[in-house]
Formats: sequence, C-alpha cells, structure tokens
Amino acid sequence: QVQLVESGGGLVQPGGSLRLSCAASGGNTSGYVMAWYRQVPGKRRETVARIDTRGNSEYNDFAEGRFTIARDNAKNMLYLQANALKPEDTAVYYCNAFDMSNYQNYWGQGTQVTVSS
Repeated sequence: QVQLVESGGGLVQPGGSLRLSCAASGGNTSGYVMAWYRQVPGKRRETVARIDTRGNSEYNDFAEGRFTIARDNAKNMLYLQANALKPEDTAVYYCNAFDMSNYQNYWGQGTQVTVSS
C-alpha cells in the first residue's frame, strides 16, 4: 500500500513561488504515473500536471509555462515548482500515484497553498 505525503504549501504573495514535494512510501512508484491535482472548496478536483514513467509531462492550461512537475525515482519523490503564482491558484494541492498494473489510485492528504497579499 503506497502512502503519499505532501509538503511545501503555505502562504505566498502574488507573483511568488513555491515548491511542493510529495514523498512516497510503502512501494516503489517508479512504474506509476504521478500527478498533482488541486481543489477549491465547492469545486471539482482538477489536474495540475502529470508525469509518466518516462518523465514525459503534461500540464493543464492554467499551469503551462508557470508550473513544472518533476520526479526523482531514486528518492521516490514527486515535485511541483509553482512560479508566478496568482490568487486563483489558491487551493489544496494533492499528490496522486496511479498504478497502471491494477488501476489503483493513491492520494496524499493535501497541502494548502494560499496566494494572497
């Protein structure tokens, strides 16, 4: 059973940056598709970015050019570098691991990102 723990959230001013981290344990996630999602209360959870087992990444339109997803398989870690943050980026950010062998999804508990002056 894979456990995911996010960290790095917090309060940042508009235009600022944050680096979110996701530590995986209980299994090797190198063969998993990893992703970051975010959710605002009352709204659906949405994909921020996804990275496959080969390191190929894709981004939601709002994240393109500002966010960068990366993985370190040796450390079982996933990262999200978020730059030029806007107030509308305020949300709880979740780490996700998808095991393609059995279609099992794993989620972290989330980390709050607040962009405000």
